Amino acid sequence: MVLLKGFEIEMYTGTPQGEIVGLSDKIVESLDGFVREPDSRNVEYITQPLSSYENLLCALLRPRRQLRSYLQSLGNYTLIPGSTLSLGGSDRFFRSDPKNPYHDYIQNTYGTKVVTASVHINIGISDPEILMRACRLIRLEAPLFLALSASSPFLDGNATGNHSSRWAVFPQTPAHVPLFTSHAHHIQWVEAQIAAGTMQNVRHLWTSVRPNGDRRPHDLNRLELRICDLVTDPIALLSIAAFLEARLLQLIENPDLDPLTQSTFSHEELLSLTARNEAAAATASLDAQLQHWQDGRIILARDWIAELYEQVWAIAKQHGFSCFLSPVQKILREGNEAQQWLQLHSVGFDSQRVITQAIVATEDREVELENKLCSPLVA
Repeated sequence: MVLLKGFEIEMYTGTPQGEIVGLSDKIVESLDGFVREPDSRNVEYITQPLSSYENLLCALLRPRRQLRSYLQSLGNYTLIPGSTLSLGGSDRFFRSDPKNPYHDYIQNTYGTKVVTASVHINIGISDPEILMRACRLIRLEAPLFLALSASSPFLDGNATGNHSSRWAVFPQTPAHVPLFTSHAHHIQWVEAQIAAGTMQNVRHLWTSVRPNGDRRPHDLNRLELRICDLVTDPIALLSIAAFLEARLLQLIENPDLDPLTQSTFSHEELLSLTARNEAAAATASLDAQLQHWQDGRIILARDWIAELYEQVWAIAKQHGFSCFLSPVQKILREGNEAQQWLQLHSVGFDSQRVITQAIVATEDREVELENKLCSPLVA
């Protein structure tokens, strides 16, 4: 058994010099498959759920190649890596749809804290009780996925001191979200939040991980991991998804893998521990000191990831996707994007030079992968 997988990819548009420019209204009108965010400076595309990592690779690449071609038709525009307004622009909002009342609420409530670019990883789980157990486990381990994906060390031209400036400022909403003990608990809680106004609608649940489906909260069919910064290299992104899928397959095979029964901490203590771990991962990513949810031991994020990798490797191999999991080792060895950028910054590269080099490297990588792996699949 392999699970269906899909991605929601948010990316900034702008100039080769790294200036972020709002173009999403034009993009959404002209290209199928792209949707607008409240601020016009980033745009989102969504891949269809697929089981094959080979097909997912091309599903990630093709919309970006199409988008790049369209941006060139508008002028000298490109796609800009990173998950924050790295070089400037956080002082104001650029509305993509000024008449949208939900966007009014978002702008007035959160300002540009939500003008970030990220990747949401969706993994299909149709049984609602298994899905709730999966959400409990992955919520407690979400800091590990942030550590692998961090790519936002800059904001407004400055190094912020965080590897994920995005997650350091992103407004997690509502302020208190429990570990859902059952599907019925989730339904009851969501309906109570909407009635109380702490959620504006069923989409207004902005946590590191949430259950998702076509008619939330009643009809659910997937886990959505929302904590990851934008990972521009498709191979690295697929390895993070493979790590998540292998962990979920392990959970499906092992009903006892549940923080509510396998932890020495209470429900509320687990929530506090996880909040601290998320903050630590946002600051130091792979080098963050985290507290393990099972027994409270202190462990580096990279060491915890390595431990889990050893556990799930055989599962990935059994299900035929271990080759897509293995690049996680490269991230542990060479660092995530934020760490690589900060290394350049430490030897004298200013933030603009780091970002402009990353812009070129991102497109070069897309071309390389498309030529090697996706051209034969083009109709």
